[in-house]
Amino acid sequence: MGEVALAAIYCVLMLGGMPEQSHGYSVGYDLHRIRVDCETEDAVIEVGLDKRSSLDSVQQALFAAHLTGKRPGILIIDTDGRVGPYETRIRTAAAMAGVTYDTIEKDRLIRWQMTAWLRSFNPAQQTGS
Repeated sequence: MGEVALAAIYCVLMLGGMPEQSHGYSVGYDLHRIRVDCETEDAVIEVGLDKRSSLDSVQQALFAAHLTGKRPGILIIDTDGRVGPYETRIRTAAAMAGVTYDTIEKDRLIRWQMTAWLRSFNPAQQTGS
């Protein structure tokens, strides 16, 4: 399961947010767009794996917050069960910039998705009560 799918599980099932939200901005005469991994009522959250590709998470969260007026956040998905150099660098930069930082295990996200139906199951509806 890839980063986009894992981000959607976190965003939709855990936060009740909207994944992959697009926001426009202009530079000179040109229009550009960014895509926010997860957007809730009050936050924009950049979701990334514990890999080198996530090193720009702080910048992305801050810029999305600038465009939306919402609180910036970062979620790093732990794929290897340890805190490595990339998580350390991202967590440190996020703290210095005042960006919320959190982590979650990849397997926990997958289990959350697999058991989502149990959290929404209402036995009273099944018995006709």
